Amino acid sequence: MSSPQTMHKDIVIVGSGPAGLSFACALAKSGLQVVVIDQQSREQIANPAMDGRDIAMTHLSKTILQELNVWQRFHPEHIHPLREATVQDGDSPYALHFERSDDQEAPLGYLVANHRIRQALYDEVIHHPNIELLLEQKVATVSSCNTSALITLESGHRIEAPLAVAADSRFSGTRRMMGIGAKMKDYGRVMIVCNMKHQLDHRNTAQECFRYGRTCAILPLGELQSSIVITVPAARASELTDLSAEDFAHQVKDMLDHRLGAMELISERFAYPLVGAYSDRFIGKRFALIGDAAVGMHPVTAHGYNLGLRSADTLASQIIKAKQQGKDIGSAWVLHNYEARHQLLARPLYDSTNLIVKLYTDDQPVARLARKAALRIGNNISPFKKLITHRLTQIR
Repeated sequence: MSSPQTMHKDIVIVGSGPAGLSFACALAKSGLQVVVIDQQSREQIANPAMDGRDIAMTHLSKTILQELNVWQRFHPEHIHPLREATVQDGDSPYALHFERSDDQEAPLGYLVANHRIRQALYDEVIHHPNIELLLEQKVATVSSCNTSALITLESGHRIEAPLAVAADSRFSGTRRMMGIGAKMKDYGRVMIVCNMKHQLDHRNTAQECFRYGRTCAILPLGELQSSIVITVPAARASELTDLSAEDFAHQVKDMLDHRLGAMELISERFAYPLVGAYSDRFIGKRFALIGDAAVGMHPVTAHGYNLGLRSADTLASQIIKAKQQGKDIGSAWVLHNYEARHQLLARPLYDSTNLIVKLYTDDQPVARLARKAALRIGNNISPFKKLITHRLTQIR
C-alpha cells in the first residue's frame, strides 16, 4: 500500500478562526499558494453559531478589514458605532470619559459580533483560488528544517511549505509541538456574555462598571439593545447562569443601578473562563505564531481581535515584501522582522492590561482608593486621554 502523497504549498496555516482567516485574506493577492487546516467542518466555518461575543474594533482594524474586502461584507445594521466610553468604580457616580475631540460626529470605534466577523472572513476567503481550506483534519505532528516546515495530519496526509503559521488559539497545540512555551495566566474568573433588551437609551456609549467582586460592561448594539458582559469569580459563575431569565434580568438591572431601566434577556448566556497567554517566542524555524496563539488578552481593554488582526497584517506585509524582493518568505530575516514589530506592540498592551485587571479586581481598601484616584487622574490628564483615543481612532 503506497504512502499518502505530500502536498506542497507556500504557506500552511493551522486554525481557521478570525486571526487565521484574516491572515489568509491578507495573502489573497500575493500569488502565494496557501492552505488553511482546521478540525471544524465547512458548515461550522461557513455558518458560525452566535457565541455571545461582540468585538470592539478600532479604526485601524476597520481599515485593515476594508483593505481585505471583508468590512464591506458586513450588513450596515450589524455594525454598531461607539460614540463614547466610560469607566466607573464601585458605587461612585464619577466616571472616566473617552470621546473624540477631533470630530464630534465620528465614532470612537465599532462593535461587530464575533460570528459575523468569522462569516465575512470565510465568505471572502472562498473567492480566492490560491487559498485552500483543508477541513475536518487534525494535526498530528509539526516539524521544520532549514528549508521547510512539515505538517503531518492524523489522516496521514502531509503538507510541506517554506513557512507554517499557527493561529489555533491561546492553547495552541501547534505551538507546543514546535517546542515553544507560553506563560499562562488564569485570572480565576468567568466572563458571562449575553444580549439584552432594555427600557432606556444606551446613547451608543460603552460602559465599564467595576463593582466590588464583579465587573459589568455594557456594549451598545441596536436600538434599546446591548451586549452585557459580567465578570465574576469562577466559583460564583453558576449563581448567574443558573438563574431564570427573569431573575437574571433583575440582577443585571440592579448591577447597572437601573441606568438602562427594565432589562430582558434575548439570547443564550455564554460563559468563558478567563485565561491569558503570552508566548515565550512568536517565531521558530520556518514557523510563526499569530492571534491568540501568540498573545491571548484579557478582554477588559478590548484589544484581543484588534491585536490578532495586527499580527496577521504585520506578518503578511513582511512576507509580501520578501516575495516582491525575491527573498525567501520563511527566512529568519522575515520572521525576526515580524517578531520585533509585534513584540513592540503586544508587550506593553499585555502588561498594561494585566495591571488594570490586578488593580480593578483587588477589593482591599488601599486598592479601592487607588482605583478612584486613577480615574480622576486619567480624566484630568489630557495626554493620557489623547493617547488612548488616538489608539482607537488611528487609521494607519
